[in-house]
Amino acid sequence: MLDRLQHSDLPFLVIGRAGMDLYPDPPGTKTEDAVQFTAALGGSSANIAVALARFGERATLVTSVSDDAVGRYVVNQLNAYNVDASRVRHIKSDVRTSLAVVETRVDDHQSVIYRNNAADFQMGLEDVESLPYSRFRALVITGTCLTLQPSRDAALRALELARRAGIPCIMDLDYRPYSWESDGAAKRVYEQALALLDMIVGNDDEFGHMAGNYDAGQAYASHLAHQGKWIIYKRGEFGSRTFTPSGEQIDTGVFKVEPLKPTGAGDSFLGGLLASLSRGNPLKDALLHGSACAAMVVTRVACAPAMPDSTELKQFIDQMDTPNQVSGV
Repeated sequence: MLDRLQHSDLPFLVIGRAGMDLYPDPPGTKTEDAVQFTAALGGSSANIAVALARFGERATLVTSVSDDAVGRYVVNQLNAYNVDASRVRHIKSDVRTSLAVVETRVDDHQSVIYRNNAADFQMGLEDVESLPYSRFRALVITGTCLTLQPSRDAALRALELARRAGIPCIMDLDYRPYSWESDGAAKRVYEQALALLDMIVGNDDEFGHMAGNYDAGQAYASHLAHQGKWIIYKRGEFGSRTFTPSGEQIDTGVFKVEPLKPTGAGDSFLGGLLASLSRGNPLKDALLHGSACAAMVVTRVACAPAMPDSTELKQFIDQMDTPNQVSGV
């Protein structure tokens, strides 16, 4: 899988949510006290695509947006970040593009996400079955694609077709319990997706949910690696632990920063990791670069606009103490 990521100039294919984020301004303001807001592109998949594009990688986003001013805002922003939005479908109905009101504060942080009748959940089989998968380097999705139909079947179908085309399939579990009809339903659908994946990224709670026991998440992650998958197990302030199919383990620490907000770190981490692998870096270095990207984003306002580029990443790493890495490949 790493060879395909490292020795190719093909674009990444990213599937999932894109939306508008509103931030109370100035930073630190509570939503209920705000009198003005700033807007930015948001949504986990859109953020990952932007993170890749900021490093000069080509990324195509597949999603659906409402056929209105907010949907057009999202597409305009994707184009401004050099993300290929030609596969974004505008839907003429009463669906609405996802909207999030997100505070730039750590203490008592509030994020209010409006996802009722969300346009991206209307992504269907017609959006994924015509894609030329062999012309992409890898497929990247997030767990939010699996929450509702028809997006659920479309995402699973995309994974099937990507595997048939021989390209790596990568997913950030991004499990949000409030979005699902039940924990059991989520587990069943995630298991279908896991069988089709090459690389899985998630945190303690997400792997614990899949294990059926929140204390067994790490053991479950290791088990998946023994089945031939690359697993990145995120541990918050303790960094990440990566399990490789060969049985090797990499522990990557975090860069110590003073955060403005807690959001966007996971999207930046994955985008930075994949972009670093694309440049031919060893996995242990790519993980460190992903950790640095995550640290940078939480010190900046918004998510998509906060994604660093290569110059900013190098400057940050040169100026910071490097976290410990226990082992590497």
